[in-house]
Amino acid sequence: MSALVRRRHDALARRATADEKRVEYLAFVLASEIYATRIAIVAEILRPPPITEVPRAPSPIIGVMSVRGRLVTVMDLRRRFSLPEAPLDAKSRILLVDVGGEEHVGLIVDEVLQVYRLADAEVEPANVLGGEQPAHLIGVGRPAMPESRRGEGPVLVLLDLRAAIGAT
Repeated sequence: MSALVRRRHDALARRATADEKRVEYLAFVLASEIYATRIAIVAEILRPPPITEVPRAPSPIIGVMSVRGRLVTVMDLRRRFSLPEAPLDAKSRILLVDVGGEEHVGLIVDEVLQVYRLADAEVEPANVLGGEQPAHLIGVGRPAMPESRRGEGPVLVLLDLRAAIGAT
């Protein structure tokens, strides 16, 4: 199985040429899995400030926080995706996501990793995972690794966070 994945990854890497149009994705961790979203919708990455709970809010909503005098709703992506809960720690971050106009939502993630620039050849549609996938799942990213770092790169689960937020 490992050899099959490696051959597929190598084939994708050869197809991704330097002059191809690339899209930037911000990678982050949730429950030991690596996810990514288009960086264009992420307005800011913040350390978790004090969060005020909101009574009777839907389960994924943790509460609200103040960002430069504006109240921002904070959602736990672990709860949203029905993953096991975990306490905030030193690596936890809040992605301030632009949901249209001047409105933002804060999304708690376990850790922010880095930005990947993916070519079309490095992105596979969501149906490669089998079965019917939710609307917030864009596909799977397999970034090609440079020759100097020979080996397999991470597998990124690509998300449309706006769709994930709206589907609560």
